[in-house]
Amino acid sequence: MAATKKTTKAAKVAEQAVETVIEKVEEKATAADKVEKKPAKKPAAKKTTLKSTISVQFAGKSYTNEDLVKIAKDVWQYDLKKEEKDLKSVDLYVKPEESTVYYVFNGTEEGCFGI
Repeated sequence: MAATKKTTKAAKVAEQAVETVIEKVEEKATAADKVEKKPAKKPAAKKTTLKSTISVQFAGKSYTNEDLVKIAKDVWQYDLKKEEKDLKSVDLYVKPEESTVYYVFNGTEEGCFGI
C-alpha cells in the first residue's frame, strides 16, 4: 500500500505540473494572439530612369535637344549680352517649316533664332 500512496502522490504532482505547463502555454498563446501582427513589407520597387534623345530633322538638317539649348545659351550670352549664370530656364519651340526656334528665357524674355 505504501507504494500505491507514493505512486498516487507522484501522479498528482506530475498532473499538477502538467496543468501548470498547459496554463502557461495557453497564457503565452493568448498573449501572442493579442500582439498586433504587422503586414509584411513589400520590397521597394526599383525606379528606372528613362533616357531619351530628341532629334529634329528637316531639309537635310538635324538638331538634337542639346544642340538647340547650346545655341539658345549662345544667343543669351552673345546676342543679348547677358551673364550665363543669370539664365535660369529656357523654353524652346521649333518650327521646322520656318527654320526658326522661338525661345522664352527665364519665363519673360522672348525671341527667336534661325537654324
